[in-house]
Amino acid sequence: MFFNSLSFAIFLPIVFVLYWFVFHKTKSTQNAVLIIASYYFYSCWDWRFLFLLVFSTFLDYYTGIQIEKAKTDGFRKFWFWLSISVNLGFLGIFKYYNFFASSFSELLNGFGLHSSPLLLNVVLPVGISFYTFHGLSYVIDIYLKRIKAEYNFVDYSLFVSYFPLLVAGPIERATHLLPQVKIKRTFDYEKAKEGVYQIIWGLVKKVVIADTCATYANAIFDHYTSMNSLSLLLGAFYFAFQIYGDFSGYSDMALGMSKLFGIDLLRNFNYPYFSRDIAEFWRRWHISLSSWFRDYVYIPLGGSKGSKFKQVRNVFVIFLLSGFWHGANWTFIAWGFINALYFLPLLLLHKNRSNIETVQLQWDLSSLKVLWNIVATFGLSCLAWIFFRAKSIEIAFDYIARIFSNRSFIPQYLENERYSYEMVLLVLIFILVEWNAKTKIEPISGKYSILKLVLCLAALLALGTYSDYKEFIYFQF
Repeated sequence: MFFNSLSFAIFLPIVFVLYWFVFHKTKSTQNAVLIIASYYFYSCWDWRFLFLLVFSTFLDYYTGIQIEKAKTDGFRKFWFWLSISVNLGFLGIFKYYNFFASSFSELLNGFGLHSSPLLLNVVLPVGISFYTFHGLSYVIDIYLKRIKAEYNFVDYSLFVSYFPLLVAGPIERATHLLPQVKIKRTFDYEKAKEGVYQIIWGLVKKVVIADTCATYANAIFDHYTSMNSLSLLLGAFYFAFQIYGDFSGYSDMALGMSKLFGIDLLRNFNYPYFSRDIAEFWRRWHISLSSWFRDYVYIPLGGSKGSKFKQVRNVFVIFLLSGFWHGANWTFIAWGFINALYFLPLLLLHKNRSNIETVQLQWDLSSLKVLWNIVATFGLSCLAWIFFRAKSIEIAFDYIARIFSNRSFIPQYLENERYSYEMVLLVLIFILVEWNAKTKIEPISGKYSILKLVLCLAALLALGTYSDYKEFIYFQF
């Protein structure tokens, strides 16, 4: 069941009515409605993996209590490492076992030792990386005595399995979400209206931008050997906006529908393509994952403190883990490695915290430098995205080599028998709209909100027929 599907358009209003008009009298009944809805929502993907979600939930709930109750450090460590090892064990089996087995077999073959790896024929449970990280952060925070264990199983279950964020985030913290599910919510019309605006804008990002860009990006990447330099550059450009519109669109819809239930989720995107350097980009892209690795890996390793060697080591660890989190493929690891290389000069020159405030342009020469930095940062991101999108590292390098070796910038027809350059105009309009709204959560609210809402709905109706309710990219992670 996708957020951009007819079935979800029926599901969400039913949950909303039950939540606010039938079972609204107590916090417990509100949470029960959301739990049942969340488990139904997840079972629509594959009901068999619902048992894995429930087991993971119970494991962290129980071990969290045992860590808090433990009388000695030995027992605290035992329950802590039990939770960590089982959680990462499940993630490793379902997501990474085949990768390691195949890579090890290829290594042996390289030395002339022929082997056939034993691979598992299993489907990756949707959302496993997200709800596993929810549980890990909860257990770690209890172990470090940052929070108290939650004794209400329903409340904790809702924290882990809350359906707006269950399959693709944002990755929530117990310190932020649990206090909200432990109190009765009251309906707030203004918050609900904000939620509707954010849902609509998320749909625009997904259906109008991501799915239409995907048509062209797929055509170019799938036939890149017959494409010239201009088309290859456009392919990287289209994929950059496909993945941004797809993932940030999902996050906007998740945050928006959560507001309908009186719950605030962590912001996951903050106009990342207006960043002036890579460090700022990573403060604005997939914020919940970046901050998770910062708090639970980077800072414990020493962060930006210590010797230069340790600082460089920590940067590479954090970015390689981020790449590996995205998928069991060397392309994702290469993508993380490239971003570490981008980040390294900023760290060594102590400029990784230079651009904290929201970018502004003035009519002076200094704005030209700012604009150049934005364009250059976006260009570097697009280069890295080629590795993220390519099926192998070899294909990514070949794709990039053809950009520089072909040197042909003649417009080409694609398989859909249309020029793709009207899509460039659509993306440029999208960029201008977001630039104008870069200090807001979404562009619809404010002046002329009704007109902007009508235009968004018209765009959805006009282009939605071409989307085919495509799956969200981050569902595979």
